[in-house]
Amino acid sequence: MSEEADRIWTARVLTLFPEMFPGPLGLSLAGKALETGAWALETVDIRAFARDKHASVDDTPFGGGPGMVMRADVIDAAIRAATENAADVPLIYLSPRGAPLTQARVAELAGGPGVALLCGRYEGVDERVLAARSVEEVSLGDFVLSGGEPAALALIDACVRLLPGVMGSADSGDEESFERGLLEYPHYTRPREWRGMEVPEVLLSGHHGKVRAWRLAQAEQTTKARRPDLWERYIATRKI
Repeated sequence: MSEEADRIWTARVLTLFPEMFPGPLGLSLAGKALETGAWALETVDIRAFARDKHASVDDTPFGGGPGMVMRADVIDAAIRAATENAADVPLIYLSPRGAPLTQARVAELAGGPGVALLCGRYEGVDERVLAARSVEEVSLGDFVLSGGEPAALALIDACVRLLPGVMGSADSGDEESFERGLLEYPHYTRPREWRGMEVPEVLLSGHHGKVRAWRLAQAEQTTKARRPDLWERYIATRKI
Protein backbone atom coordinates (compact mmCIF):
# COMPACT_ATOMS: atom_id res chain seq x y z
CA MET A 1 0.00 0.00 0.00
CA SER A 2 1.31 3.45 -0.91
CA GLU A 3 2.24 6.12 1.61
CA GLU A 4 -0.57 8.26 0.16
CA ALA A 5 -3.12 5.53 0.84
CA ASP A 6 -1.82 5.17 4.42
CA ARG A 7 -2.47 8.80 5.27
CA ILE A 8 -5.27 9.51 7.69
CA TRP A 9 -7.73 12.23 6.71
CA THR A 10 -6.74 15.11 8.96
CA ALA A 11 -8.44 18.37 9.86
CA ARG A 12 -6.03 21.11 10.94
CA VAL A 13 -7.71 24.08 12.59
CA LEU A 14 -5.99 27.42 13.03
CA THR A 15 -7.80 29.22 15.82
CA LEU A 16 -7.52 31.56 18.79
CA PHE A 17 -9.68 29.11 20.74
CA PRO A 18 -8.26 25.58 20.39
CA GLU A 19 -10.27 24.55 23.45
CA MET A 20 -13.40 24.70 21.27
CA PHE A 21 -12.24 21.47 19.59
CA PRO A 22 -13.18 18.68 19.25
CA GLY A 23 -16.41 19.92 20.88
CA PRO A 24 -19.34 18.13 19.21
CA LEU A 25 -16.87 16.38 16.90
CA GLY A 26 -15.91 14.24 19.88
CA LEU A 27 -19.41 12.75 20.04
CA SER A 28 -21.60 10.42 17.96
CA LEU A 29 -20.32 9.18 14.58
CA ALA A 30 -17.49 11.71 14.28
CA GLY A 31 -16.35 11.06 17.83
CA LYS A 32 -16.30 7.29 17.40
CA ALA A 33 -14.40 7.66 14.14
CA LEU A 34 -11.91 9.98 15.84
CA GLU A 35 -11.36 7.43 18.60
CA THR A 36 -10.77 4.59 16.14
CA GLY A 37 -8.35 6.64 14.04
CA ALA A 38 -10.55 6.95 10.94
CA TRP A 39 -9.61 10.63 10.95
CA ALA A 40 -7.41 12.97 12.95
CA LEU A 41 -7.81 16.45 14.39
CA GLU A 42 -5.03 18.97 15.01
CA THR A 43 -5.36 22.49 16.38
CA VAL A 44 -2.92 25.33 15.92
CA ASP A 45 -3.14 28.17 18.44
CA ILE A 46 -2.71 31.33 16.39
CA ARG A 47 -1.78 33.33 19.48
CA ALA A 48 1.35 31.18 19.89
CA PHE A 49 2.77 32.98 16.83
CA ALA A 50 2.34 36.52 18.17
CA ARG A 51 5.46 38.66 17.97
CA ASP A 52 5.27 40.78 21.10
CA LYS A 53 5.15 40.28 24.85
CA HIS A 54 1.42 41.00 24.89
CA ALA A 55 0.74 38.14 22.44
CA SER A 56 -1.06 40.54 20.09
CA VAL A 57 -2.69 38.92 17.08
CA ASP A 58 -4.64 41.92 15.78
CA ASP A 59 -4.37 45.66 15.20
CA THR A 60 -6.49 48.61 14.15
CA PRO A 61 -7.52 48.73 10.49
CA PHE A 62 -5.78 51.08 8.07
CA GLY A 63 -8.29 53.60 6.79
CA GLY A 64 -10.10 53.68 10.09
CA GLY A 65 -13.33 52.00 11.11
CA PRO A 66 -14.55 49.87 14.00
CA GLY A 67 -13.02 46.69 15.32
CA MET A 68 -9.65 45.05 14.85
CA VAL A 69 -8.04 43.05 12.04
CA MET A 70 -5.95 39.90 12.48
CA ARG A 71 -2.33 40.52 11.46
CA ALA A 72 -0.93 39.03 8.26
CA ASP A 73 2.48 38.20 9.79
CA VAL A 74 0.97 36.30 12.71
CA ILE A 75 -1.48 34.39 10.52
CA ASP A 76 1.23 33.56 8.00
CA ALA A 77 3.45 32.06 10.68
CA ALA A 78 0.56 29.93 11.94
CA ILE A 79 -0.22 28.74 8.40
CA ARG A 80 3.41 27.82 7.82
CA ALA A 81 3.45 25.70 10.95
CA ALA A 82 0.14 24.02 10.12
CA THR A 83 0.99 23.14 6.54
CA GLU A 84 4.74 22.51 6.51
CA ASN A 85 4.18 18.76 6.22
CA ALA A 86 0.89 19.00 4.35
CA ALA A 87 1.49 21.18 1.32
CA ASP A 88 -1.21 19.37 -0.68
CA VAL A 89 -3.97 20.05 1.87
CA PRO A 90 -6.55 22.70 0.86
CA LEU A 91 -6.28 25.86 2.98
CA ILE A 92 -9.72 27.31 3.67
CA TYR A 93 -10.76 30.52 5.39
CA LEU A 94 -14.29 30.43 6.83
CA SER A 95 -15.79 33.74 5.73
CA PRO A 96 -19.28 35.10 4.95
CA ARG A 97 -17.90 36.51 1.71
CA GLY A 98 -16.68 33.11 0.53
CA ALA A 99 -18.23 30.77 -1.99
CA PRO A 100 -21.19 28.84 -0.52
CA LEU A 101 -20.21 25.41 0.74
CA THR A 102 -21.91 22.67 -1.26
CA GLN A 103 -22.23 18.93 -0.81
CA ALA A 104 -20.14 18.49 -3.95
CA ARG A 105 -17.28 20.51 -2.44
CA VAL A 106 -17.61 18.58 0.82
CA ALA A 107 -17.28 15.32 -1.12
CA GLU A 108 -14.15 16.63 -2.85
CA LEU A 109 -12.59 17.59 0.47
CA ALA A 110 -13.53 14.25 2.05
CA GLY A 111 -11.87 12.48 -0.86
CA GLY A 112 -8.57 14.26 -0.31
CA PRO A 113 -5.93 14.12 2.42
CA GLY A 114 -7.73 16.54 4.72
CA VAL A 115 -8.26 20.27 5.24
CA ALA A 116 -6.58 23.19 6.96
CA LEU A 117 -9.15 25.66 8.26
CA LEU A 118 -8.39 29.23 9.21
CA CYS A 119 -10.85 30.62 11.77
CA GLY A 120 -11.05 34.39 11.77
CA ARG A 121 -12.16 36.67 14.60
CA TYR A 122 -12.80 40.37 15.06
CA GLU A 123 -13.30 42.15 11.69
CA GLY A 124 -11.44 39.42 9.84
CA VAL A 125 -7.98 38.74 8.45
CA ASP A 126 -5.53 41.04 6.66
CA GLU A 127 -6.25 40.56 2.95
CA ARG A 128 -2.58 40.24 2.06
CA VAL A 129 -2.08 36.88 3.75
CA LEU A 130 -5.15 35.48 1.99
CA ALA A 131 -3.69 36.58 -1.35
CA ALA A 132 -0.15 35.43 -0.59
CA ARG A 133 -1.30 31.98 0.50
CA SER A 134 -3.99 31.59 -2.19
CA VAL A 135 -6.53 30.83 0.53
CA GLU A 136 -9.91 29.46 -0.53
CA GLU A 137 -12.76 31.34 1.14
CA VAL A 138 -15.86 29.36 2.04
CA SER A 139 -19.19 30.46 3.53
CA LEU A 140 -21.87 28.42 5.27
CA GLY A 141 -24.56 30.93 4.36
CA ASP A 142 -25.67 34.53 4.30
CA PHE A 143 -25.22 35.23 7.98
CA VAL A 144 -22.40 36.30 10.29
CA LEU A 145 -20.94 34.33 13.20
CA SER A 146 -18.74 35.65 15.99
CA GLY A 147 -15.85 33.62 14.60
CA GLY A 148 -14.93 30.85 12.19
CA GLU A 149 -14.90 28.04 14.74
CA PRO A 150 -18.59 27.03 14.54
CA ALA A 151 -18.33 27.01 10.74
CA ALA A 152 -15.17 24.89 10.94
CA LEU A 153 -16.96 22.37 13.18
CA ALA A 154 -19.78 22.12 10.66
CA LEU A 155 -17.46 21.71 7.67
CA ILE A 156 -15.40 19.03 9.38
CA ASP A 157 -18.53 17.12 10.44
CA ALA A 158 -19.86 17.22 6.88
CA CYS A 159 -16.57 15.77 5.59
CA VAL A 160 -16.00 13.16 8.29
CA ARG A 161 -19.39 11.49 7.81
CA LEU A 162 -18.39 10.79 4.18
CA LEU A 163 -15.14 9.04 5.09
CA PRO A 164 -15.10 5.27 4.44
CA GLY A 165 -16.76 3.31 7.23
CA VAL A 166 -17.94 6.28 9.30
CA MET A 167 -21.63 5.98 8.41
CA GLY A 168 -21.57 2.19 8.22
CA SER A 169 -23.36 1.28 4.99
CA ALA A 170 -21.62 2.66 1.93
CA ASP A 171 -24.92 3.74 0.41
CA SER A 172 -26.46 5.25 3.56
CA GLY A 173 -25.98 8.79 2.28
CA ASP A 174 -26.97 8.25 -1.34
CA GLU A 175 -30.45 9.75 -1.02
CA GLU A 176 -29.73 12.55 1.46
CA SER A 177 -30.41 16.20 0.68
CA PHE A 178 -28.25 17.60 -2.13
CA GLU A 179 -26.81 14.24 -3.24
CA ARG A 180 -29.07 14.23 -6.32
CA GLY A 181 -29.54 17.97 -6.47
CA LEU A 182 -32.76 17.65 -4.47
CA LEU A 183 -33.81 18.07 -0.87
CA GLU A 184 -34.52 14.82 0.94
CA TYR A 185 -37.94 13.20 1.01
CA PRO A 186 -39.86 12.95 4.35
CA HIS A 187 -39.30 10.03 6.71
CA TYR A 188 -41.72 8.02 8.87
CA THR A 189 -41.42 5.31 11.54
CA ARG A 190 -43.55 3.70 14.26
CA PRO A 191 -46.23 4.27 15.41
CA ARG A 192 -48.25 3.97 12.19
CA GLU A 193 -50.82 6.45 13.49
CA TRP A 194 -49.89 9.47 15.61
CA ARG A 195 -52.20 12.34 16.58
CA GLY A 196 -54.59 11.36 13.83
CA MET A 197 -51.87 11.33 11.16
CA GLU A 198 -51.21 8.12 9.24
CA VAL A 199 -48.03 6.95 7.56
CA PRO A 200 -48.45 7.19 3.75
CA GLU A 201 -49.89 3.89 2.55
CA VAL A 202 -47.28 3.43 -0.17
CA LEU A 203 -44.55 3.08 2.47
CA LEU A 204 -46.43 0.11 3.95
CA SER A 205 -46.96 -1.59 0.60
CA GLY A 206 -43.65 -3.46 0.41
CA HIS A 207 -43.45 -2.47 -3.27
CA HIS A 208 -39.90 -1.10 -3.62
CA GLY A 209 -40.47 0.42 -7.04
CA LYS A 210 -43.50 2.38 -5.86
CA VAL A 211 -41.65 3.50 -2.73
CA ARG A 212 -38.72 4.80 -4.83
CA ALA A 213 -41.10 6.64 -7.14
CA TRP A 214 -42.98 8.18 -4.20
CA ARG A 215 -39.77 9.31 -2.53
CA LEU A 216 -38.49 10.90 -5.72
CA ALA A 217 -41.79 12.71 -6.25
CA GLN A 218 -41.74 13.96 -2.66
CA ALA A 219 -38.14 15.15 -3.00
CA GLU A 220 -38.99 17.01 -6.17
CA GLN A 221 -42.09 18.56 -4.65
CA THR A 222 -40.24 19.69 -1.52
CA THR A 223 -37.33 21.13 -3.49
CA LYS A 224 -39.59 23.02 -5.88
CA ALA A 225 -41.53 24.56 -2.99
CA ARG A 226 -38.66 25.34 -0.60
CA ARG A 227 -35.58 25.87 -2.78
CA PRO A 228 -36.48 27.26 -6.23
CA ASP A 229 -32.77 27.83 -6.89
CA LEU A 230 -31.99 24.14 -6.47
CA TRP A 231 -35.07 23.18 -8.46
CA GLU A 232 -34.01 25.28 -11.43
CA ARG A 233 -30.56 23.67 -11.45
CA TYR A 234 -32.08 20.22 -11.13
CA ILE A 235 -34.39 20.78 -14.08
CA ALA A 236 -31.54 22.23 -16.13
CA THR A 237 -29.36 19.15 -15.57
CA ARG A 238 -32.19 16.84 -16.62
CA LYS A 239 -32.48 18.68 -19.95
CA ILE A 240 -28.80 18.22 -20.81
